[in-house]
Amino acid sequence: MDKKTVRDVDVSGRRVIVRCDFNVPIDDQGNITDQTRISASLPTIRYLRDKGAKVILMSHLGRPKGEVNNKYSLRRVAKRLGELMGTDILMADDVAGDDAREKASKLKQGQVLLLENVRFHKEETENRPDFAKSLASMADIYVNDAFGAAHRAHASTTGIASYLPAVAGFLIEKELKALGQALVNPKRPFTAALGGAKVSGKIGVISSLLGKVDNLLIGGGMAFTFFRAKGLDVGKSLLEEEHIETAARALDEAQRKGTDIVLPEDIVAAAAFDNDARRLLVDADGIPPDYMGLDIGEKTIGVFRDIILKSATIVWNGPMGAFEMPNFAKGTRDIAHAMAMCSGTTIVGGGDSAAAVMQMGYADKMTHVSTGGGASLEFLEGKELPGIAALMNK
Repeated sequence: MDKKTVRDVDVSGRRVIVRCDFNVPIDDQGNITDQTRISASLPTIRYLRDKGAKVILMSHLGRPKGEVNNKYSLRRVAKRLGELMGTDILMADDVAGDDAREKASKLKQGQVLLLENVRFHKEETENRPDFAKSLASMADIYVNDAFGAAHRAHASTTGIASYLPAVAGFLIEKELKALGQALVNPKRPFTAALGGAKVSGKIGVISSLLGKVDNLLIGGGMAFTFFRAKGLDVGKSLLEEEHIETAARALDEAQRKGTDIVLPEDIVAAAAFDNDARRLLVDADGIPPDYMGLDIGEKTIGVFRDIILKSATIVWNGPMGAFEMPNFAKGTRDIAHAMAMCSGTTIVGGGDSAAAVMQMGYADKMTHVSTGGGASLEFLEGKELPGIAALMNK
């Protein structure tokens, strides 16, 4: 962690603008269904208030595509944040317009103002300098605490850092420490478990981890591309024909670099992508032509569990099957349970796997659950995250 943090700057009496990640799930009735990302921002906000800063928060929510849309208003986030903090959160009617400017200029020490959704302006995702400059003009110091958006070069994540002293918040510090330690100096055996639908989304991660990890467990839809690379039939399972050769190269490279790629030994296959579809438990080489694999089977769960329990460091990104359907959630649930039982360092890399451990009640049993799916993936790939690179070095 060679970036300056909020500890390295004097914030007392200063207007501090903080990029948070309040991109929380909201149901059709407008209720926030998971407040994890709001809760994750509290240490930084509380620290700034305690130090006498005048706090201005900004975030995106959903994809309003540059248009004002009440569905994506941050007003409900302001209400929930206020409840969690036990204080009133001021809400601006706009992002960098007259109302936001006036309220920002009148802030007293310890007060908190939340700007409207930065993505109500297309200039945000276009990283327009004029928009970044207008955000910066409301404050004296910039803090980035939105790890979930750190892989995006947007006006509120990188552009604004050109106009203000820019430091990291406590959430970004925590994320980088947990993920960085796993990659740079892991206790061994070091295991990575990768799932999710497609190999194409994980090519960079697989390539980066080969030679670093002792074991690479492959589950989810991406396993079937590896099956085809080994000459197995996969029936109607998800398959990326264009990446069969990629999978084959990964298997060869793993052998050369001393990483054991462990593929499923058995599969829960179904006649259709439907929770109530007829299902069979079959060996990996026995998927019927008119069936599709939707979860890992019992033998595979046992093999994966044994490896996880013997690991000193385990990083998991991506579900083991179609966990959104109860009949195909067992593999993901049992892997989450194995990680919860593991005495080593357990890191869940955001996205669907983070959602799964939260939903299944195992989040508090993990060493670290990342708030950023895409950002954690790119970090594991070894890519530079623009939102981190823009911050001042120590």
